Amino acid sequence: MKPILYIPLLPALMLAACSSNTIKAEDHSDFHSHGSGFDLGLFYDGAVEDHSIVDCTLSDGTETSCYEITIAGYPVNHDIGPFCPETITTTADEAGIWLDGKAVYDADGAFIVSLAELYSDPNWKMYDEDGNVYITDTEEAFEAAARPDVDPAYQNHCVEGRMAWLANGEPVTTTVVLPVEPVLADRTSSGGNWGITLNGVVIAASAPVDTILSAYTIATFDDCGGHINPFDGYHLHGARGCSEVGNAEDGETPIFAYAMDGFPIHSALSSEATETANLDECNGHETHSDGYHYHANTAEKNSVLTCFKGLTVASNQGDQGGPVNGAGGAPDFSAAADQLGVTEHELQDALGMPPNFSNAAQTLGVSEAELIDALGDDLPQPPQ
Repeated sequence: MKPILYIPLLPALMLAACSSNTIKAEDHSDFHSHGSGFDLGLFYDGAVEDHSIVDCTLSDGTETSCYEITIAGYPVNHDIGPFCPETITTTADEAGIWLDGKAVYDADGAFIVSLAELYSDPNWKMYDEDGNVYITDTEEAFEAAARPDVDPAYQNHCVEGRMAWLANGEPVTTTVVLPVEPVLADRTSSGGNWGITLNGVVIAASAPVDTILSAYTIATFDDCGGHINPFDGYHLHGARGCSEVGNAEDGETPIFAYAMDGFPIHSALSSEATETANLDECNGHETHSDGYHYHANTAEKNSVLTCFKGLTVASNQGDQGGPVNGAGGAPDFSAAADQLGVTEHELQDALGMPPNFSNAAQTLGVSEAELIDALGDDLPQPPQ
């Protein structure tokens, strides 16, 4: 079963007015003002595969009508990769990037050589005597290294997935359920995936960087901030501007995605623009031309957003088909994080996707029983 995400959507009339599911990027190159409304016409050609109207329930219990939209599961406007460098002399143009919450690095050959110094651990050595980088170059190696409990045989490997290694060699399409209109919530929330891009890609929660590094692996991203795993296929962890649409006013940036609560996500602001933008705790603000919208965190943060200001669709929307918590819904982890004495992002980062409770408990310094007790009804489940 394909994963289902739940994301609020604005007026039904806006979709009804569209003559087709999607339009090409060049057809809306003069796009400027969109307000806070969800506009299916902004998606790149092929990014949306299907849509229909369904009943849904918001996270506060409000029942409403939603659009159920299936996205492509891969970036329809650009090639995927490259990811890992082949040798220690591979240049930045021939490899992807790595982001660890502190910085964005060119994942070139020189970066591979620098790992022991960068992470202050002499056990790092991801290349042989001839300078060839150890890469997961088979489907079996990829699956063994891309799981939370990395097979020890693949320590000191650069983990690289290929679309051909996914089930039937096909992209992992994702169905999102979008309420007709985004609604501001009484308090912020977080958890699960952050949203979908205009070129058809899921914006995932933070990559489990600590778990990846603890296994002496690097799960490289391409220059657009995405990579592949066996469960979610190609997905995004850092906003790099690869699905932007239209122009922006001075001091603003273009839209590139929609968040789980239906509000638009624009690219990150410059440090100068951030000082005057009056952003709220979720990195959002309201402008006359664009209405309420978020600005993405810069890519090194390993988290495109910080929190949601609006209501998401209830994570127990099981009658719509497909998985719920952790596979697209947005459970509220704030109470669990408070109980464990950690931040929500630390909790999400430790859990990973698919969630690994044993690794997460070890990372957070608690017992697995304490972790599961704290999560309670918000216990995330892996994609089905």
